[in-house]
Amino acid sequence: MTVTSYAKKFNGIPLSVLDLAGINEGSNPQESFKDSISLAQHVEKLGFNRYWFAEHHNMPGIASSATSILIGHIAGATERMRVGSGGIMLPNHAPLVIAEQFGTLESLYPGRIDLGIGRAPGTDQQTAYALRRTLHSGGEDFPEQLAELRSYFESNPTAPVRAVPGEGLDIPIWLLGSSGFSARLSAELGLPFSFASHFAPAYVMEALQIYHQHFQPSLYLKEPYTMLGINVIAADTDEKAQWLATSLQQQFLNMTRGLSVKFQPPVKDMEAIWTPQEKYAVLQSLDPKTTIIGGPETVQKKINSFLNETKTNEFIISTPIFDHEERLRSYEIIGEMMK
Repeated sequence: MTVTSYAKKFNGIPLSVLDLAGINEGSNPQESFKDSISLAQHVEKLGFNRYWFAEHHNMPGIASSATSILIGHIAGATERMRVGSGGIMLPNHAPLVIAEQFGTLESLYPGRIDLGIGRAPGTDQQTAYALRRTLHSGGEDFPEQLAELRSYFESNPTAPVRAVPGEGLDIPIWLLGSSGFSARLSAELGLPFSFASHFAPAYVMEALQIYHQHFQPSLYLKEPYTMLGINVIAADTDEKAQWLATSLQQQFLNMTRGLSVKFQPPVKDMEAIWTPQEKYAVLQSLDPKTTIIGGPETVQKKINSFLNETKTNEFIISTPIFDHEERLRSYEIIGEMMK
C-alpha cells in the first residue's frame, strides 16, 4: 500500500482527487481534458496524494469512458502524484486487457499507478450489452474475474497466457464499492477499500464496519486501509458555495428524472426547478455529511467531523463545479487546510 511521502496531510490523513472529466453545457470533451490537465497540475502543487478517473459510458456529461488513456494523459503531465482509476468496471472488460493496459501504464510511470476496480457497469443495460456483448453476468462472477486479473500480475514464466507488460509488476489494486459486497471481498483479500460515500452516504458506516471486521492481513496490506469519496464545493463564502453547488444538485435532479445531459451552470433558485419530492430524493443522495458545501471555516469543520466519525485513512474529493477557475479555487481552499 503506497502513500506518497510528498503528500500533505489534513488532520493526519492525505487527500486525493476524483475527476469524472465532466463536460459542461456548451463545451466538449477536448475542453474537459484540457481542464483535467490544468486541475491535476494544480492539485499536485497543492500536495494532494492521488488523482483518479472513474469509468462511465453513454453519458453526455462525462468524458472519462476511455479511463486508461486518460490516466496516461494525466500521468504524463504530472511528476509525482499517483494517478489511477476510481474505478475500472471490470465486468466490462477482459481481465487480460486491463492487466496489459495497467502494466503499460506502470511501465511508463513506475511507482505512480493505482488500479481501482469496481463491479458495476457504470452505464445502462443497453450500453453494458454493447460493451460486453452479453449480459449473462450481472457481476456475480466478479470474484473470479478479479482473481484472474490479479494472476496476470504474478511472475509465472510457464503460464499459458501472460500479460506483457504487466507480469511481475507491483501495481496497488483497490476494490471500490457502494455496498457491503466489495467491503467484505476486499477485507478477505487484504486489499485497500474505497467507498463511494459521495453518492451512497447511507451505507458508509455499515461498509466500514464490514471491512474492518473481516479484514485479513495479506502480502499487500498488513492493516486495513480505507478511502472515502466525498463531494466538496468550497468558495470564499458559504453563500457563494451554495450557489456553485446548484450545478451538482441539477445533475442529480436530472438523474432522478432519467435525463442524460451535460453539466449545467449554477442557478439562483433550485426551488423553482424541483418539486418537493424531487428535492427530497436529491438531498438523500447529497447528504451534508458527504457533500460538503461552504466557505473555508465551514468546509474544514465538516471534513473534520466526518473524519472523526469514520476514522478513515484518506478522503478522495470530487468537486463538480461548472466554472473551471472556481473549481481550481475550491481545491486551493482545501489545500490551504493541509500541512
